Amino acid sequence: MRVPQTRRSFLCTASGALSATAMGFNSSRIRGQGSDWPGTLIDLHQHTHYSGRSDEALLAHQQAMGITMTILLPAGKYYGLAAQCGTNQTVYRLAQLYPDRFAFFANEVPDLPMAMQTIEHYLKLGACGIGEQKFELGCDARAIERLASMAADYQVPVLMHFQHGAYNTSLERFHKVLEKFPRTHFIGHAQTWWGHIDAKHEPKVMYPSWQVTPGGLTDRLLADYPNMHGDLSAGSGLNALQRDRDHARAFLNRHQDKLIYGSDCNDSLGRGPGCQGSRTLQALRELVQDPGVLDKLLRGNASKLLRLKLG
Repeated sequence: MRVPQTRRSFLCTASGALSATAMGFNSSRIRGQGSDWPGTLIDLHQHTHYSGRSDEALLAHQQAMGITMTILLPAGKYYGLAAQCGTNQTVYRLAQLYPDRFAFFANEVPDLPMAMQTIEHYLKLGACGIGEQKFELGCDARAIERLASMAADYQVPVLMHFQHGAYNTSLERFHKVLEKFPRTHFIGHAQTWWGHIDAKHEPKVMYPSWQVTPGGLTDRLLADYPNMHGDLSAGSGLNALQRDRDHARAFLNRHQDKLIYGSDCNDSLGRGPGCQGSRTLQALRELVQDPGVLDKLLRGNASKLLRLKLG
């Protein structure tokens, strides 16, 4: 498949054809103080309609966390990513309303007959990635390979939810996909991905609490494959940072060019103990002392991988 050169010129931007007033949003309500991070802050992982949360509550949540640019990850036609998440249409619509605050991915259940057509449609509209892929398939299924091929053609990454016994199973085989599609960049996410920072990980344990033995599968995939990256979002990412802080400091430094901050939290406040995204930000600030490394995690790596054009 040949992709026109001009497509990249508008990747991750939107025309703003819809009116925010028509949607009933008051933009003055989402402007104000943000976090204490002085630079640009990109959130790789958020959802519309997450657990029933309204778009206006999402806007307020991201503002409270001090997020500069949010990447919206849609569900496919079915299942809502098991969290009532919004579809391609909802993320595209919000990105059009607020192109300076939101970019979006494209997604679909990959083994549906119309999956590739749907994903390509939204890639042509400016989606800057594919995912969150969270469906009951093996991680090296033929449908995943079709996604990988399309992602290479459009020069966008694929974000994968790895969860033992449920989604994108058999992470130990994923190296074959990375080798077969070296031009496709993948972003690892969720319980099994982060559990495998530990060389002694027990796959059935979703949120392990014991000390980490270095050299786990996730560590090796990040080290050995230039096209593998990590999404620090969700309770699984936060758990990986908190369960063994000495390991976390070394891991963040070792993979400073591969890891990307994301929130993936469904609360409406954007602060306090109930907001996992803000707790992840705090953990990163505590663990990373070098401002240059922290900037990579909070902005630079996402901007480079997604080719974001920030004002």
